[in-house]
Amino acid sequence: MSDSEHHVDLSSYIRRCAWVFAAVICAIGLMIFASYLPNIGWPVKVAMILAIAICNAFVVAGFLMHLLTEKKMIYTVLSFTVFFFAGLMGLTLWAMSDFPFGTAVH
Repeated sequence: MSDSEHHVDLSSYIRRCAWVFAAVICAIGLMIFASYLPNIGWPVKVAMILAIAICNAFVVAGFLMHLLTEKKMIYTVLSFTVFFFAGLMGLTLWAMSDFPFGTAVH
């Protein structure tokens, strides 16, 4: 067995997956609860639900996809993905302003 291979304790991994599953279920419950809050406008509800969803995505990506423990290559690929996605969104917004006045729906 080489030095780069390592043993994973299956019971601790299953325990971690169970905690992540419980966190995801709680986050879904919080999102549903936030959607039914009275006397709060929809923009505030949407902001609350998006904040909960971002935390939920961090937990899933960090623990189930092992992004918190992976090496530098994963972060390099993710940073390139974010960079090019932001570039494509910027190009899209820039192209939307290229229409003559009155020809595009804004």
